[in-house]
Amino acid sequence: MTVAAKSWKRWVRWGLAALLLVDAALVVTAIMAARSEAGAQVAQRDRLREEHALLQADVTRARAIREQLPNIGRECDDFFRKQFVESTPGYSVIIEDLGRVAGKAGLRASNVSFRQNDLGKRGVTEVMVTAAVEGDYPSLVRFINGLERSENFYLLNGLVLTSASGGVIRLNLELRTYFRM
Repeated sequence: MTVAAKSWKRWVRWGLAALLLVDAALVVTAIMAARSEAGAQVAQRDRLREEHALLQADVTRARAIREQLPNIGRECDDFFRKQFVESTPGYSVIIEDLGRVAGKAGLRASNVSFRQNDLGKRGVTEVMVTAAVEGDYPSLVRFINGLERSENFYLLNGLVLTSASGGVIRLNLELRTYFRM
C-alpha cells in the first residue's frame, strides 16, 4: 500500500470518528430535549389536573346552590314579609316602634320626620327617618342595640351629636327603612 493510500485511510478514519462524535452529540441533545419536553408535558398535565379539580369544585358548589335556591327564595320572602312594614300603617308602626325602643332604653325621642322614596317596580318604598333622642351614653347604646333587635328593619345611616350638657347627650339619627307595597 502506498503512503498516499495510508494517509487517505487515516483521514477517512478521522473523518468517520468526527462524524460518530457529532452523531453521538446529536443523540445526547435529542435525548435531553425529549426529557425536557416530557417534563414540560408532565407539568402541563399537572396544571390541567389542578384546573380540572378547581372547575369541578365550582360545578359542585353551583349544584349545591341550585338545590338551595328554593329555600333561599322562601327565606327572602319571609324576610320581606316579616321585616318590612306594610305601607298602609307604616308610618304609625315606625313611630310606635321608635317610641317603644326609646322608652325601653330610657330615652326620649322627638322630631321624628319621614322622607319617602319610591324604588319603582321592586315592590318596596324606601323611607328615610330622622329623629332626635336625648339621654345618657349607656341609654343611647341601649337604644341603638334596640334598633338592631327590633322586629322592623332599620339601617342606621348617620349619627350626629348636636349637644351634650350635664350628662345628657342629644343625637340626631338618620335611619332608613322600607315599606311593602
